[in-house]
Parts: sequence; structure tokens; C-alpha cells
Amino acid sequence: MFSLAILAITLGFDAHAQEAAVRLAKADQSTLDYRLEPRRIAEHTWVIEGAVEDFSRGNGCNIINTAFIATGDGVVVINTGPSRLYGEQQRRAIAKVTSEPVRQVLNLNLHPDYFLGNQAWADRPTMTLPGTVAGMQKEGATYEDNLYRLCGDWMRGTQATPARQTLLPQTLTLGDHVLELRRLSGHTADDLVVIDRHTGVLFAGGLVFADRVPTTPHADPERWLSSLDTLQRWHSQGEFKLVVPSHGPVHNGTRGLEQTRDWLQWLLAVMRENAARGVDLSELLRLDVPTRFAGWAAQPAEFHRSLVQWYPREEQRALDSGRR
Repeated sequence: MFSLAILAITLGFDAHAQEAAVRLAKADQSTLDYRLEPRRIAEHTWVIEGAVEDFSRGNGCNIINTAFIATGDGVVVINTGPSRLYGEQQRRAIAKVTSEPVRQVLNLNLHPDYFLGNQAWADRPTMTLPGTVAGMQKEGATYEDNLYRLCGDWMRGTQATPARQTLLPQTLTLGDHVLELRRLSGHTADDLVVIDRHTGVLFAGGLVFADRVPTTPHADPERWLSSLDTLQRWHSQGEFKLVVPSHGPVHNGTRGLEQTRDWLQWLLAVMRENAARGVDLSELLRLDVPTRFAGWAAQPAEFHRSLVQWYPREEQRALDSGRR
């Protein structure tokens, strides 16, 4: 159980979350400087916040929250960003904060901004779940092409470098920190989450989005909802208080979890209801989302991507049901 001192830090966190988001430094396209600024969120724990946006040249494809923990017995790095350049600047940013050596680098899933910075960590163990390594190996070249197209020079010299070591769920003790490395699924087939028992911080990866439409290219919505139920249970059991989503602001409690669940449940219901009525995809793409979702980042682009990806399946299910 995390200490009362850490709890006091986290209780006041949400009051400053919006202000912190405003303070985020903007990437400098002229110098290809991400202007990474680690922000302390708990004892020995820093987050480098990405833009709460979609990939663009303006943000250098930096839309992810990376993090690091200076455990007292070395640093654990969580996610390495969207490019070789990001990984190099991440290393320098960490070195300005702590002199502890980096022991391990963890990639929470197979999406490009979680691991394309691995090139900069070639001299350190880069680790993730077995299914994630397989996905990185299979899709890495496609990721490179897509992000070069979207972000140009920011991606210069980037080559997909999958994590070199696989890990299984385990309890990792380093210095004062006990890190629970756990496997869930739904956002991808293998979603690594990390709970720091010393600080009560959950590194939720792509299972939790906050103030941003969830991305779904590898998603299984039913498994995702089941994983959110698991996270909810862990929170109810007091395993974590502060949540670091990979996309969106760091926050206390279950706000991002509830937003993600609400979106997935609404999206599934809309698709199934319209598929049953025989509504065409082109018509559904013109649908306005409810007000509670309208202001989220990456709207309506991610909504449309999810419809294109998932709606044909729901149409087929409706047709199969009608034949019975």
C-alpha cells in the first residue's frame, strides 16, 4: 500500500491537471526539438506528456505520455515515443532529472509511439509481452511508412526496433519500488500495465484514454470492456490512485476509465442498432456524436476510423441474425 505522503500528493493532483496541460511545451518544427519536459507526478516518478491530439507535423507525432521511475536502484523507462529523435531527446531529458542508470525500458503495447524510440535505447534492455514483440516485428515497417507520411522530418533516421526481450507478468522490486507488471488485453491482444505499489500510480497504456477518443486498430471491444472492469476492481481494492494513460491527462481515480468504457459501450450500441435497421456506413459516418464526447481530442477522425473498421462486422452479424 502506498504511503500517506504519496496519497496527499495525488489527492491534489487533479486540481493542477488542466493547468499542467496548458503548460506543455510545443514542439519546434524548425529545430526538430520536442521540448520534452519531465513533470514529477509522485515520489521518484515523472511523466513526459504528449499533445492530446492526433498525429501531425505540428506535434512531431508526439501524442503519447512516456514516463520514468528513479527507483533508487536504477531507472525504469515506460514507452519510448514515436521516433528515434524522440528517444534520443527522452534520454537527455531523463539524465537532467536523475543520475541513476537506466535499468529497463518497458513498451506497454505494439503501437508505434510506444516503441519507435527504442533505437535510442540500444544499450539497455527493451522489454514487453511476447504478443507485443510479435506485433512489433510484423507491423513495424508499416508504422515507419505511416508516420513518415504524417510527420516527415521528425521521423528522419527512424527504423522500427522491436523490444529485444520478452517478459511475463511478474512482480519487480527495484530500490524502494515494487512494480506489478500485469497482462490485460482489448486495446491490443497484449496490453502490459504497470502498478507501482510504492506510489499508487497505474501506468495504464492504451486501455485508458482521457479526454480523447480511443484508438481501435487492434482492439477487441468486448475484451477491452472486460479489462476495464478488472482495472475498476483493482482501484476499488486500493491498488492504485493516480492514472497515467498513454493518451490524455494524468488524473486521479477512474475518470479516464469511465470515459473509455462510456465511449466503447455507446459506439457498440450505435453500430448494432443501426446495423439491425440496415443503415449504410456512409450514412452512419454523418452521425453527430453526443455532446459529452464532442469536445474530445481526435474527434471525429477516430470515430470515423472505428466505424470503418468495425461496422462491416456488425452488418454481417445483423445479416446472419436475420437468416436464423
